[in-house]
Amino acid sequence: MALKQMIAAALSQAALAFVVLISIQACSKGTPDNKPAEAASQPAAKAPPEAAVTQLAIDASSFVCLEEMTKIRHFYVDNLLGDLDATIAVAESTEGGIYPPGSVVQLVPTEVMVKHPQGFNAATRDWEFFELDVSAEGSSIRNRGFVDVVNKFGGNCFGCHIKAEPQFDLICEQDHGCDPIPVTREMIADIQAADPRCIEEPEVTSAMNDE
Repeated sequence: MALKQMIAAALSQAALAFVVLISIQACSKGTPDNKPAEAASQPAAKAPPEAAVTQLAIDASSFVCLEEMTKIRHFYVDNLLGDLDATIAVAESTEGGIYPPGSVVQLVPTEVMVKHPQGFNAATRDWEFFELDVSAEGSSIRNRGFVDVVNKFGGNCFGCHIKAEPQFDLICEQDHGCDPIPVTREMIADIQAADPRCIEEPEVTSAMNDE
């Protein structure tokens, strides 16, 4: 059983690397040096006074198995502040909307967007981007930040998401204006299902111990 789990985890990581790599190629097309040239074309919301901006504490424990989140179409959402209903309402809307603070949006196990309170970072509309390492033991944060987050494959997260039409609050889907990626929904579903954080360890029985 342990060998099967190791093989499944290895295949998952290989497939995920392939998806991220071709996603980067699509996102970086026409944006040399991974600089999101379109960032200046979309006006940023005016930030409130610094004292009014609430800090949102985020660490590796903030990120969980995808199956513990709420699935909306082909991606998953959560809310670190408990306002899950508001997050779901925006995610389900076909006309877009502004995600509430605390919103977590995730397509694959290793890449996450988290929405901070208004005014935290106007350039990214208060989204922070995370790249994770995931295993059966949980999550660890490899990289995090705002307009300058570049993952281990050299892709700029903000450079992809800034291309979404304004009403979709930097969230990319097939009809949101982002560059398409040559990955099918079935391939994404397979990678989601292979999230190593969701694999339960087999129970050790007396019969197994006797072996």
